[in-house]
Amino acid sequence: MQYRELLDQLRTHVASLFQTHEDERFIYHNLHHTEQVVENVVRIANHYQLSDQDFFIVVAASWFHDMGYFFDCTQHESQGASLANDFLSANGVSSEVIEQVKGCIMATKMPQNPEGLLQQIVCDADLFHLGSDRFKERNRLMRKEAEAFIKHKIDKADWRIKTIALFKAHHYHTEFCQQLLNAKKAENLAELESKLIKEQNVDTTGVSKFDNSKDNESKEGKKKKNDRPERGIETMFRITSTNHQRLSDMADNKAHIMISTNSIILSVILSVLLRKLEDNPHLIIPTLLLLIICVVTMVFSILATRPSIPTGVFTTDDIKEKRVNLLFFGNFYRMSLPEYENGMIKVMEDRDFLYGSLIKDVYAQGVVLGRKYRLLRIAYNVFMFGIVAAVLAFIIASALVTM
Repeated sequence: MQYRELLDQLRTHVASLFQTHEDERFIYHNLHHTEQVVENVVRIANHYQLSDQDFFIVVAASWFHDMGYFFDCTQHESQGASLANDFLSANGVSSEVIEQVKGCIMATKMPQNPEGLLQQIVCDADLFHLGSDRFKERNRLMRKEAEAFIKHKIDKADWRIKTIALFKAHHYHTEFCQQLLNAKKAENLAELESKLIKEQNVDTTGVSKFDNSKDNESKEGKKKKNDRPERGIETMFRITSTNHQRLSDMADNKAHIMISTNSIILSVILSVLLRKLEDNPHLIIPTLLLLIICVVTMVFSILATRPSIPTGVFTTDDIKEKRVNLLFFGNFYRMSLPEYENGMIKVMEDRDFLYGSLIKDVYAQGVVLGRKYRLLRIAYNVFMFGIVAAVLAFIIASALVTM
């Protein structure tokens, strides 16, 4: 089967369909979007070095995946699969390949649940922009398209809420896209949530300028206290905790890299170099230096990831004085369920206690992060400068022997 030639015909066929069914309302789901998805598919497929047949399947699916919008927006995946079936059958493609192409198209239906690498590639290519610099532009075009179809403006805050929900429900399926796009996707999500917080923090209540009585002043003081933007505060805590968790995961990954790298170096030293030191005594000092560097780096990396757990017990006085943070497991894991339940009920009933616990939780996360990154910095510095010193020691030792 000449898959490359067929893909050229397929591209021409799809472009012709877009021209034939041109609709100005499709500001997002147009030929440009389809071409971008195809470009993304090719990029991911090249990474996984797919066979010619598998490459054809994912590229063909990406060309047809949104064609159904011209016929039925609510069932565009099945319409696109039907169009693909008609074209591929007319060009002599086997039924097995056609079924795989249709499966890839149907896998893009939200919520995505792809089966196998080929479907995962098409799904990730379809929402590739969520983790790219093009997200703002593509998201704006999608909102304009939705407004064109419903024929009225969509509130930006409402659109952001729905977009944030999409971000949180979505995840990239291929390891390639996870490594390439997850960081930028998290930045895009954080920016969306930040903008939403700012909008929710806008004070639209207003206070009368002509009421100067003491009663009104006391009411105004209460109003300022009680009218704090609840959703904005909750979103702020959620974003902060998420960012801290992401930074903690990054620190753990960095520590694991250091531990794995130095474990490999240590195994080489112990299994190879130590046996040859009797025949090469000039390498004793450089080898010991490298050994010490690896051990010290591993120690600091392990210390950065080693958990520290409190006593896990709180008292009734801690609850009364609001000294304990019941949102962290280390403060209650040795308490009985009724005691913890009573404590949490008091936390939920007291607004200041609740927000105080959230503040303590965020602060505690920050303290732990500070310790992790401080120890990691030491580990990386020891490894960076130490490996340079060890290499220089090996070079000097070898040079002295040859002299």
